[in-house]
Amino acid sequence: MIRVNGSEISEETIGREMQYHPADSREEAWENAAMALVVRELLIQQADQQAVVAPAPTGEEDESTEEERQIDALLKQELQVPEPDREACRRFYDNNKSRFRKPDRFQVAHILLPASPEEEIARESVRVQAQELLDILLATPERFGPLAREHSACPSKEEDGDLGWVMKGQTVPEFETFLYEAVPGQLIPIPVPTPYGYHVVDVKAREGGEEIDFEEAKETIAAYLQEQAWRRAVRQYISILAGQADIEGLEIEAAGSPLVQ
Repeated sequence: MIRVNGSEISEETIGREMQYHPADSREEAWENAAMALVVRELLIQQADQQAVVAPAPTGEEDESTEEERQIDALLKQELQVPEPDREACRRFYDNNKSRFRKPDRFQVAHILLPASPEEEIARESVRVQAQELLDILLATPERFGPLAREHSACPSKEEDGDLGWVMKGQTVPEFETFLYEAVPGQLIPIPVPTPYGYHVVDVKAREGGEEIDFEEAKETIAAYLQEQAWRRAVRQYISILAGQADIEGLEIEAAGSPLVQ
């Protein structure tokens, strides 16, 4: 049994909370759930002690609970986090320039020949077929559209296999890897394997990677630094509450734990 200033947190409550804390083991998930409930109880007790009232929901789409709104009101009342100034934003920008680049995007067309990873014989047959199509296209690239319409299992075949512009995260990782290694304006010289089958891929163009200047990035940086400062302040506040509380059944080091997200 876990108690926070005499208030019990039951095993049943911890069990229900575990679904929100996936981990490598049941023991780790249990501990993470228990710690989250202890932190929540500390904050609710403090809010009740200070007579903090939960504000009304902000609108119909606000799905937060009364308890969550009460905790949020408490933290906003107790914590004052200064906004980062221009100098701090500039320093962060100069030290992390690799973060501030326009995302790569690729103009791609493909021909998909389907086969699942479990179908080894069918998959090898599809690979051979994809290689045959690729050999034809390496000699006569102008035939890509007609061959896509004839052979591709992707709806893009109606557009001659054209997928338009795609960015990181819009295709499966196996496909993305080949895009980043491809030479723009050329066919990828081997059939591209993915869980869907094999693809014959034409990377028509690539854009992006250019550096974003400070003026364009400063608002994003300021928001990020503000969020980080807020998280540090919350952790410190929880650490103070934990140090003042009588917590039984669980050791908690709130200041160093990622409990408040």
